Amino acid sequence: RWVGDTTEMLTTGGGKFYLAAIVDLYSRFCVGWAVSAVNDRHLTLRALDMALKRRGPDVGLLHHSGQGCTYASEHYPARLQQHRITCSMSRRGNCYDNAVMESWFSTVKSEAGERFESYAHAKEALFDYIEVFYNQRRRHSTLGQISPAEFERRAARRLGPLENCQARSFPPAPTAS
Repeated sequence: RWVGDTTEMLTTGGGKFYLAAIVDLYSRFCVGWAVSAVNDRHLTLRALDMALKRRGPDVGLLHHSGQGCTYASEHYPARLQQHRITCSMSRRGNCYDNAVMESWFSTVKSEAGERFESYAHAKEALFDYIEVFYNQRRRHSTLGQISPAEFERRAARRLGPLENCQARSFPPAPTAS
């Protein structure tokens, strides 16, 4: 299941821009994101297109988002339907339905900041934060204190978050003689 939403960010000159993101609920990996000076359908579709190219999801994937006009317009649901993804939207006025994304944006703003020198600086800083730090290195209590990328690698090898202790520099378990 994927969850997506958009948030407003700021530049030091008083300008604002928008960050749209899609997070895979299984691994907390940010599978798609985009920034724009305008909060419109093109922004959310760019984030969705990145997620689709990155993941090539199976038919029937559930994608949840808020009811904002960029998600409720004909274009976003049509793109989901084109890829046979099931669309789910929050109940009107209920932010708890999209709590994972609200928490994700809170984390981004807390750790990467929500005010940037310029739009260009923001794009570069958000790339570094999301692609280099968040997805690859940031540890999550939900995932057993490993990063989203490591969680997915272990899942691909069918290892639990606490297994494969050698990868964590622990000595191998003793063998019975």
